[in-house]
Amino acid sequence: MISDYLPLDSSDLGEGPLWHPKLKSLFWFDINSFKMHNWNNSELKTWVFSEPVSAAGWIDEEHLMVATASSLSKLTLATDEREVIVDLEADMVHTRSNDGRADPWGGFWISTMGLNAQADAGSIYRFYKGELRQLHQNITIPNSICFSPDKKFGYFADTRKQKIWKQKLDESNGWPAHEPVIFVDLEPQGLRPDGSVCDSEGFLWNAQYGASRLARYSSNGQLDQVVNFPVSQVTCPAFGGDSLNTIYTTSAYQNLNNENLKVEPLAGKVFYFQSEITGLAEYQVKL
Repeated sequence: MISDYLPLDSSDLGEGPLWHPKLKSLFWFDINSFKMHNWNNSELKTWVFSEPVSAAGWIDEEHLMVATASSLSKLTLATDEREVIVDLEADMVHTRSNDGRADPWGGFWISTMGLNAQADAGSIYRFYKGELRQLHQNITIPNSICFSPDKKFGYFADTRKQKIWKQKLDESNGWPAHEPVIFVDLEPQGLRPDGSVCDSEGFLWNAQYGASRLARYSSNGQLDQVVNFPVSQVTCPAFGGDSLNTIYTTSAYQNLNNENLKVEPLAGKVFYFQSEITGLAEYQVKL
């Protein structure tokens, strides 16, 4: 049972952890509070937005690409200057951004979903060389965007449909090369896949919302190990630390009533633990 956590306030919906490989610090989001946090050398910094924010990729040591409900924007960390790079369903007031991650080619995959998780209202897009292109649609709660270390596959999930898919990518440019196939079907177990990340061995770590656990799957979808947490709503893992063997995991307290919170007083915390397995440095977004 993982017991270590960052000594910070809890998030209503903690998501999108990103270890910046140049700054050596952790970024993450509280989607419902419109906030992005950074924990660096035991100091917390917070950016507040005017709409939900959910994911980011690093551009360089001074800038992040931040996914908001209506855009992918360039954020200057030191000055808080914000510049819209491209609109993201800006004309669709009923949707927001959700899970996202940079890919090995310098692109950025970002998903959207309904503000109230309306059925099939979500999509997955890829931003690459200045273009935002829709890859998948009719998804309810898109999650688990990550990439195999050999650059052959991308992954994504629909939490509502309880499945994670695997898709062959063009190894020269990262665009999907084949239709996705089911990687892991969690419906028979009643499990709901949330955020995921791949490690250096090509295994996928998946946060399973409502089940108090991270699960590690081999590249052929076989369960390898399970890590348990003292909170039910774990949301997304990220590898960090100097050796990329610290696993940070966000969580949420949304929808938990007072009785639930008595049982789960740590709900919404960012947890961490050391692993014998190393992760991959997050890829740089190339504008």
